[in-house]
Amino acid sequence: MRILFLSDIHGVQSTLEAALAAGEALGWDRLVLLGDLLYHGPRNGVPNFYDPGRVVKTLNGLKDRIVAVRGNCDAEVDQQLLEFPIMSDYAVLDAGRDTFFLTHGHIWNECRLPPLGTGTVLAHGHTHVSEIRKLPCGITIFNPGSVSLPKGGTSRSYGYYDGSELRIYTI
Repeated sequence: MRILFLSDIHGVQSTLEAALAAGEALGWDRLVLLGDLLYHGPRNGVPNFYDPGRVVKTLNGLKDRIVAVRGNCDAEVDQQLLEFPIMSDYAVLDAGRDTFFLTHGHIWNECRLPPLGTGTVLAHGHTHVSEIRKLPCGITIFNPGSVSLPKGGTSRSYGYYDGSELRIYTI
């Protein structure tokens, strides 16, 4: 299974389109959305090209291929617009060789690990900083970064799993 990972879109259509176009070139079977899809949050300024209505239309067009979890900026009103579930705090995705625990990162993260087995990938966003790192306990931390509002000197980015290896790409 090939998976495209996006997080922290925050209502910016132009960078969503760029990430999806880059992902199409790689080929993907599932689109994993790690939260904060539409709203930019009170701590962030309004991003350039903020257009949550267009983001809704784009994502709804892909609804049959999406697995999504709720971010700290996602609310019930967002769910009313989206045609796929986004209100779960986590999901587990069996990708054949690897198992992914999907979450946004504001509840479950490296400092508060869910009960996971060795070899599981904890995939989350929230920090807006991309990383792939294996913990001593055997769990891999994977954060694709933010599609629209990168932090910590990182670039806009997305993640990709080709069935055997995780990668981070910049937009």
